Amino acid sequence: MAEDLNEQEPTAEEKAKFEADVLKAAEDAMKLDERRETRDESGSEKNATESTADAPAEQPADAASEQHAEPAAEQPAEDPTAALKAALAEANDRNLRLMAEFDNYRRRTAKEQLELIETANGKLLEKLSEVQDNFERAFASENKAQDLEAFEKGMQMIYNQFAKILTDAGLEQIDPTGAEFDPNMHEALMQQPSETVPEGHVVTVFQKGYKLKNKILKTAKVIVSSGK
Repeated sequence: MAEDLNEQEPTAEEKAKFEADVLKAAEDAMKLDERRETRDESGSEKNATESTADAPAEQPADAASEQHAEPAAEQPAEDPTAALKAALAEANDRNLRLMAEFDNYRRRTAKEQLELIETANGKLLEKLSEVQDNFERAFASENKAQDLEAFEKGMQMIYNQFAKILTDAGLEQIDPTGAEFDPNMHEALMQQPSETVPEGHVVTVFQKGYKLKNKILKTAKVIVSSGK
C-alpha cells in the first residue's frame, strides 16, 4: 500500500545525486580492485622469474617441498576495505531498488483510487439519470395532466426517488430547527426574539445544510433566537 510513509519523499534532484554518489563509489571500488590485482599479478610474475633464475638445476626433494610451501605461508590477508566497499555497493543497490518499487507502488495505488472514484461516480450518475428521465416524461406534452393533484403526486414520487438516491449515497440533511446553534454546522443570518425558543437556539431554518458521513458539505442557514 517499503519506507516510512510519514517521511517526506526525496526529490528528483536528491535521487539523482544519491544515484551518482553510489555509482561513483562503486566505480572507485572497482578501479581500486583492478589496480590491486594488477600489482599482485606483476609481483607474482617477478617472483616467479627470480626464483627460476636463482634456483639450481637440481634440488633435493625436501628443498623443493619447502620452496613450494613458502608462497602459501606468505599469502597476503584479504583487504577489509574491499569487502566493506562491496557491502556498501550492495546496500546502495538494494536501497535504490526499494525506492523504485515504492514509487511504482505509490503510482499504482493512486491510479486504483482514481479508478474507484470514477466507478462510484458512474453508478451514482446512472441512478440520477433515471430521475432526469422521469422529469422529462412528466413535462412531456402528451403526459401533461389536467388534474393538478395527479401532477403533484407524480412530482412527489420523483422527489422521493431522488431523495432516496442521495440518502443511499450517504448524503444527510441538516435540519437544526429548535437545536442549539453550532457554528461548525450552522450559519446565522440574523437574530430575533422568541417567546418559545431559548436564547442561542435555532428559530427558523432558512436553508438546510448537508453532510456526507461526518464531513460537512454545506452549513445550514438559520435564524437564531435572542430570547424574550
